[in-house]
Amino acid sequence: MSGDLSPTALPAHVLGRADVQAALKRHDFGQVFKLARQWGGISFLKIADACDIKPERVGKLARGDGAITTYEKIACIADALGIPGHMIGMAPRPWEQASTPTSPSRPELISPLATPAPRISNVPETDDLGTVDLEGDEVQRRRFLAASLGIATGAAMTPADTAGRRIGHRQVQHLQRRTARLRSLDDVLGGADTRHIYRAELGRTMNLLRNASYTEGTGRQLLSLVAEQAQQAGWAAFDAGRQTEASALYEKAFQAATAAQDAALAGNSLAFLAYQQVSTGTSGVATAAASCETASADAPATVRALLFERRAWAHAKAGQAKETEQALGQAEEALMGNNSDRPGPDWSSWVDTRELQIMKGRCWTELHRPLRAVPALEAALADFDDTHARDKSLYLTWLAHAYMDAGEIEQSATVITKAMDLSTGIGSVRPQQRANEFLLRLQPHRAIAPLAELLDRAAM
Repeated sequence: MSGDLSPTALPAHVLGRADVQAALKRHDFGQVFKLARQWGGISFLKIADACDIKPERVGKLARGDGAITTYEKIACIADALGIPGHMIGMAPRPWEQASTPTSPSRPELISPLATPAPRISNVPETDDLGTVDLEGDEVQRRRFLAASLGIATGAAMTPADTAGRRIGHRQVQHLQRRTARLRSLDDVLGGADTRHIYRAELGRTMNLLRNASYTEGTGRQLLSLVAEQAQQAGWAAFDAGRQTEASALYEKAFQAATAAQDAALAGNSLAFLAYQQVSTGTSGVATAAASCETASADAPATVRALLFERRAWAHAKAGQAKETEQALGQAEEALMGNNSDRPGPDWSSWVDTRELQIMKGRCWTELHRPLRAVPALEAALADFDDTHARDKSLYLTWLAHAYMDAGEIEQSATVITKAMDLSTGIGSVRPQQRANEFLLRLQPHRAIAPLAELLDRAAM
């Protein structure tokens, strides 16, 4: 901004209000927009134009419908409304250093994120994974996102830091807990926002594996952790639309899990690969079957259910109804079986009866069985919180397709509208891709007024 505040910058008396500061602290930008209009006289139209948000979206946010979650959009709003970085957990914005001294109502508080960010080094930079550059804004994005969830993120250790270092079971347990905490980011953010975070964690663990000193047992634990982190990084890359990178990471995960003799993680690596194959138009049936065979029969219930779910999905995408139903039955049997109360690993803890119900609905939608798909998806999504915007918006796209197959055209349009609203601003390519696919199915029904309005809105 060349040192000048934006024309839509919030006046000092607005930024000094307790209700504005509270809304900024919890990232409730809809409330910020509302208060900006009320106390600063800044119209929603001006806010929309300055923040590059559609006017109707600004209005919905002000009414409490939806949320802003991506780093880029939050940074854009901060610059457009002249919000100092420390008020939203960011480092000072570039225009702050060059602007005139702030008034007492805009104190320059020292943010823990304001110190120069260390270089993230030694993340794997092989040809198959691509070069990772986390300088500048990407470092700030990583630290900002992690800080917002209370997770400390230091730089990955270099070979010089780890050479000769002796580590044991306790240190590996600490890294495992850290990985579990970081995994929770995927509940509310898309792969575009988490990809670099997970890649940096993988680099940290690989540095230990290559350069530290440890026993054979600890080495196997580190290999398992590499496999787990590579899977998470691969998932983020997949969600961000970086398919080549995702494949390379899944392959790395499988190799590490195999070397660690961790059958469950090796099976899950193949399940991830199968899911990606299916999503990119390749049959993943053989890979999905191999994932179930790789994991031992005594694997925890959530692990076996997850692998059978992915197998069911591969069969459904291949149009194999009988095999789909069989795999879904095996997943349900795993969750309800005698050892279903046996704790599974954190990476499979999200698999439960609702997740299985959603997968059933998705599979039956793919097989064009709306009478089975609609009840399953409606029941599972009835109390599915909107804070899980990426996942809910994705699942709603399958419900929209199922309604379309059932001939309920207007209801399908209502559902896809909800999905599109939820997916706004999410760092994932998948919801929009699926919404666009569905909108093509709506084109022949443009004569129906509400559908024409929806299609015109989507084209804006």
